Amino acid sequence: MTDSKDSTKGSLDVQEGDILNPAGFENLLNFRDVGKTINDFVGEKLMKEGLLFRSARPDEATLHDRSRIQKEFMINTIIDLRTNTEHANQKKKREGQLQLPQELQSNAALLGPFEIPGVNYKLININGKSFERCLIKRLSWWSLIKMAFLMLFRQRMAAISIMGREVMQPRGLIGLGKDTLDACGSEIAETLRTISTSQPVLIHCTQGKDRTGMIIFLVLLLLKVPIKAITHDYLMSEGELEVEMEERIKEIRSIGLDEEFAGCPDAWVEEMHRYLGERYGGVEEYLKGIGFEEGVEVRLIDGLRV
Repeated sequence: MTDSKDSTKGSLDVQEGDILNPAGFENLLNFRDVGKTINDFVGEKLMKEGLLFRSARPDEATLHDRSRIQKEFMINTIIDLRTNTEHANQKKKREGQLQLPQELQSNAALLGPFEIPGVNYKLININGKSFERCLIKRLSWWSLIKMAFLMLFRQRMAAISIMGREVMQPRGLIGLGKDTLDACGSEIAETLRTISTSQPVLIHCTQGKDRTGMIIFLVLLLLKVPIKAITHDYLMSEGELEVEMEERIKEIRSIGLDEEFAGCPDAWVEEMHRYLGERYGGVEEYLKGIGFEEGVEVRLIDGLRV
């Protein structure tokens, strides 16, 4: 890893005990220490703290934010669960920001790379080809033809909006969560393997609530965390993301979805838990079925549970 001491404007005044306080980020939303969140909610130490973190995309994190990620929270691995389209869109956004002097003045990190020097990155498109096939098979033949035509002419966002309106919107976040469990087993297993060997680790997608929420949900189930506590952690994302609600709604509307997709359904965790039990026999059987090795599962549990 490269030393990032020169990547910030000045040193951070970190007080003892602040390492577990996520407040103070300038441009990083929905960040929290999952272990501390759970322990504070249940009133006892169920998880080790300072090892498992979650957030929204850190692409526009300032130099101060990047320094905190490395020096204060000691994060050495970031798992990025986003799609190729999301990465391409973020790249276009960065190119636009570089043309605006006021953006560069407020965030000098935009002049540097997306990735934080010295941090290991693992890119896992958790909703990859298998998930796409799962959704495509729900389309009518006519819609499938329209999508193929749009993709042929590189109109990817227009094609995705057909999928959004006709499949994703009717399925809702709960239905899509079930589809993720059914279709994304190999990606889920790969993510959990990475978590087991790469702590302290930060997991994120775009908003840090749905795909990230699924991974955290499965980890917490393995650790025998109460469902109420898992629900508490999941629902925190809605409030944490409130400051960019308008921007999020614009993003989701661009792919044919409504405001429901900007929030966190109250019953999401309970419904995923019920589905795992009814369809797979529980989280342990589910993970066994997707090829998540028992020895790695034990290492993951031992690494995070008190």
